[in-house]
Amino acid sequence: MIITRTPFRISFFGGGTDYPVFYKEHGGAVLSTTINKYCYITCRYLPPFFDHKFRIRYSKKEETKTIDEIVHPSVRECFKYMKVEKGVEIVHTGDIPALSGIGSSSSFTVGLLNALYALRGEVVTKRRLAFDAIHIEQDLIGEPVGSQDQTAAAFGGFNHIEFGGRKEGIFVQTIPIEVKKLDYLQSCLLFYFTGFPRYASEVSKEQVLQTPQKVRELHLMKDMVDEAINILNGPMEQIHEFGKLLHESWMIKRNLTRLISNDDIDHMYQAAIGAGAIGGKLCGAGGGGFMLLFVPPENQAKVKEKMKNLLLVPMRFENLGSHLVFYST
Repeated sequence: MIITRTPFRISFFGGGTDYPVFYKEHGGAVLSTTINKYCYITCRYLPPFFDHKFRIRYSKKEETKTIDEIVHPSVRECFKYMKVEKGVEIVHTGDIPALSGIGSSSSFTVGLLNALYALRGEVVTKRRLAFDAIHIEQDLIGEPVGSQDQTAAAFGGFNHIEFGGRKEGIFVQTIPIEVKKLDYLQSCLLFYFTGFPRYASEVSKEQVLQTPQKVRELHLMKDMVDEAINILNGPMEQIHEFGKLLHESWMIKRNLTRLISNDDIDHMYQAAIGAGAIGGKLCGAGGGGFMLLFVPPENQAKVKEKMKNLLLVPMRFENLGSHLVFYST
C-alpha cells in the first residue's frame, strides 16, 4: 500500500500568465506558495477476488473491469499513461473541498502519479511529476488549465515559477525569506472560504478565449511578480506593500473576464477593505472558492467581525511538495 500527501497552493501574483496560450509567446511567471492543506491518495494492488478490476473512491465510488470505463478523467488518463495492467484500488481524501480555487485537481493528479510510480517501485523527480501532470491535464484530458498548479504541487515551497517564452521550459526558484519576515507575512494573511462553488474549467476557458485581447493586462500582472519579490527582499517595514500590490493585481484580474468575480464577491471584498484589509484576491481562476486577504494584525479583529459569516480557515506555508507518507510492499 502507498499513501501520498500532496499540498494545495496559493498563487499571489502572475496567475493567468501560466496558460500556454500566453506563455509560449510572451513568457509567464507566478509567485506562489503551497500550504499545509493536503490531498491524500491511498493506492494498492487489488486482490483478484472481485468481479471488477479497478476500484476508485472519491466523492463517488467506481468499480470497473477496464480503464476505459473509469469516469474520473484524471484517474482514467493517469492509468493509461502509466500503462497500469494489474487491478488497482485508489482512495482519495482531502483537507479542502473540491472546486475551491487552490489547485485541488492538479494536486490530485500529481499525488496519484506519485503513488502509481511508487507502486511499481520507481522514484521520480519533482520535475517529472510536474511535467507528467501537465501533459495529462492539458494534452490527454484536454482541460483549459495552466501550468502552475501541477508545478507547485510537485515541488512545494514559496517559489518564483517561470514559464516558456524564449527559455522554452519551466523554471522553479525558491524565494529565500528571513524567518521573522516570513512569520509576519503569514500572520497578515486571512484565508476565507466564500461558500460559492466555482468551476475552474468554465472560468479558464473564458480566460483563454479572452487572452489575445488581454495581453497588456497579463504583462502587468507578470511584472508584479518581480515587484513582489523586491518587496520581500526589502526591509521589514515595506511588507505591507505586498498587500497593496495584491489589491492592484486583483483589480486587474477581476476584469479579465466576466466570470472571475460577481456582485457578491465584490461586496465581500469591499467590506473587508473597509474594515482594514490592505489587499486580497480570490484564489485560483476566480468565480468563488477561497478569498485571501492581507490584513495587518491590528486590524484583524474588525475584519473578522465583518466577515463572520464566512469560514476562516487557518493555514501555514509548507515546503515539501508531493511526497510519500506510507510505503509498504
